[in-house]
Amino acid sequence: MSSVLTQGATPVHHQDAGILSKERIIAAPGFNRWLVPPAALAIHLCIGMAYGFSVFWLPLSKALGIKEALKCGPEVGFFQQLFTTSCDWPISTLGWMYTLFFVFLGLSAAIWGGWLERVGPRKVGVLAALCWGGGMLFSALGVYTHQFWMMLLGSGIIGGIGLGLGYISPVSTLIKWFPDKRGMATGMAIMGFGGGAMIGSPLAAELMKHFATPTSVGVWETFAVMGCLYIVAMLVGAFGYRIPASGWQPAGWTPPVQGQTKAMITHGHVYVKKVWGIPQFWLVWMVLTMNVSAGIGVIGMASPMLQEVFGGSLIGVPAKFGELDKTQLTAIAGVAAGFAALLSLFNIVGRFFWASLSDKLGRKLTYTVFFILGGLLYFSIPASAAAGNKLLFVGAFCIILSMYGGAFATVPAYLADLFGTQMVGAIHGRLLTAWATAGILGPVVVNYMRDYQLGLGIPRDQVYNQTMYILVGMLVIGLICNWLVRPVADKHFMSEAELAEEKRLAHDKAQASAAGPVTMTFHQTPVVWVALAWLAVGLPLAWGVYRTLLSAGKFFN
Repeated sequence: MSSVLTQGATPVHHQDAGILSKERIIAAPGFNRWLVPPAALAIHLCIGMAYGFSVFWLPLSKALGIKEALKCGPEVGFFQQLFTTSCDWPISTLGWMYTLFFVFLGLSAAIWGGWLERVGPRKVGVLAALCWGGGMLFSALGVYTHQFWMMLLGSGIIGGIGLGLGYISPVSTLIKWFPDKRGMATGMAIMGFGGGAMIGSPLAAELMKHFATPTSVGVWETFAVMGCLYIVAMLVGAFGYRIPASGWQPAGWTPPVQGQTKAMITHGHVYVKKVWGIPQFWLVWMVLTMNVSAGIGVIGMASPMLQEVFGGSLIGVPAKFGELDKTQLTAIAGVAAGFAALLSLFNIVGRFFWASLSDKLGRKLTYTVFFILGGLLYFSIPASAAAGNKLLFVGAFCIILSMYGGAFATVPAYLADLFGTQMVGAIHGRLLTAWATAGILGPVVVNYMRDYQLGLGIPRDQVYNQTMYILVGMLVIGLICNWLVRPVADKHFMSEAELAEEKRLAHDKAQASAAGPVTMTFHQTPVVWVALAWLAVGLPLAWGVYRTLLSAGKFFN
């Protein structure tokens, strides 16, 4: 399981290299590369709580009223709500925190991706920890003083920057450690982002229950505790990062010959500032945008969609959604919550499964499967809904969500195959603007089409039919873009001199000056350390999966 340096020298470092510097984290011979994925998971499992923030909306919407919300008057607009201390925030206002998460995730990843390649993942991981955890602490103060602008600044903006930095911090590092398993390596880390809400949401619910009093809903205390936990866990992950020395490769592995594999792997390296002018970048950008738009559009509507399509049949009552009483509506909401939990499980598993499979199939063929299989499944949904076949309906969405997660996990390896590994983290950061675009496009299409269909008087159980066909059209566009992807032309790659200069700027050295002390003196990582590292991230993830399975069980019951 361990890997070795092809050079025989032990990396040593300048005495003046700071503890966060890239020179200080070059791995020594005998370092076990399987210690790096748990470090990445430690960060991604924390920032993945962004997906689970909706658990706070209902308690926050009655932060002042405690039992019932103190509703704002019609004269209190959005900007007044930023500063008011006399009424509670509506859930529609709170949702802006969620929007800012992903806007600033995309912006920060795009802006600071190049800086990441220069300074290394440890410094970026530490900054991500301070932004994400510190943002929650600042938000806790905002909840305590009932100042919504502080929550937007703390979690939305500062936290969103932490999201972006934390998300991209391990990408190029893992790809360089696992040139033989690029998809699997990035799949392991990005799986953690999908799994963060599995741990964070039930933890937040338990903490709010613990801290709730007659005068507090327990949210600010929960923010404070979770912010501190996230800072510690992410710092441990950041300090666990190591990078391989220049020229390192796994023992016994031979790089594939260009043109002789299904993976379309290049041996050149593209400078990040040039990707804006390369057609393949925009084709992959469209590929990710279309796949994620379709998936993210149904994630937000999965629960109401199931309830409106199947109505009382979910609890054995022969009645449509609009004919149910309050008790029955509560019962089917519980079933729909189980459905949403089931989808989250497939989202997580799909990230690892599809990314690992892409190492065998190649990235282009894997995305072809996403678009063709996904299109057929979306197309089948109106028919399975009309037939009242819950098994086919739910099965289709489970597979769709697995491919939604798989697209995120596979795309860093796709970029490395096309543009090389030297600046893949920075290029991935640029590409995440596709996520921000999809985060607007997908929900807008699904939500507005639903409202438009309802306005035409179409029954609730049929309002999603046209939407599914529109999503099929998106996947067809993605399929065409993916089909058009070809190897990058040689003219776009760095020359040997340019690559050497970039490596110098990025402190990418096989060994540093012998003037300083050796920072890593061991020559073989004990297996027990590897086991403990995986246990540290595996136990919380297993607990989150267990809690999610309990919720998913409501659907089957």
